[in-house]
Amino acid sequence: MSSSGASDGRTSAASGSLVVPGDKICTETGGQLGHGVMKLDGSIIATKLGYVVEKGGEVSVTPLHTAYFPRPGDLVLGYIEGMRANIWFIDLGAPFNAILPMSLAPMKVEFGGTRDAMNVGTAILCRVQEIDESHSSVVTMKGMGLRKVNSGFVDTVPPHLVSLLSSGGDAILSQLKDASNCRIILCANGRIWVDGEPEGIRVVRDILAFIRNNADSDNLSSKVGNHLKQGNGE
Repeated sequence: MSSSGASDGRTSAASGSLVVPGDKICTETGGQLGHGVMKLDGSIIATKLGYVVEKGGEVSVTPLHTAYFPRPGDLVLGYIEGMRANIWFIDLGAPFNAILPMSLAPMKVEFGGTRDAMNVGTAILCRVQEIDESHSSVVTMKGMGLRKVNSGFVDTVPPHLVSLLSSGGDAILSQLKDASNCRIILCANGRIWVDGEPEGIRVVRDILAFIRNNADSDNLSSKVGNHLKQGNGE
């Protein structure tokens, strides 16, 4: 891990350096702590495998790989992996599967009729309703916009990039919608539903691949904008 000397005499991993959990990033703890770091014995320590980012006085680590951990209220896109007489088991891309009780389905289902209503492999938009003590989650499909996904295309980004794509005045998600003229729903577990014309979907898939390949870059939103202009021949 490379390091650099700051003007105040502290030592730190250079922004962009690859660190592993336990690496000391900085001995100066006056700044804000972001994602993937913690304060320990007067130093900022990495808690994730990833790249150091220092921006606006905040130190964080952009992880190479992340898993989704559900929180109540999250909008998520899941896949049905199995069922019993009165529940479905849902893959959210989290360490543990979620369950969807028959009572929280968007349609009336008779006991034992879960497979007829929604079979294995069905993609669904749902919300996390609660998390139990074993970290398993219960999801619901009762609510506005929650339903089976029967059209379009599903792509993914690392879950830690979800807030980056949707935040700011020039949000990447807004750029994508404008450039593709597609309907796009970004979910908290990093799955993205895209529906529109084939050419618009192609644009979205290209940009999402660009985002995944440049996830640790500074000014990602600006780079996405430039990539979109190049793709449109501007």
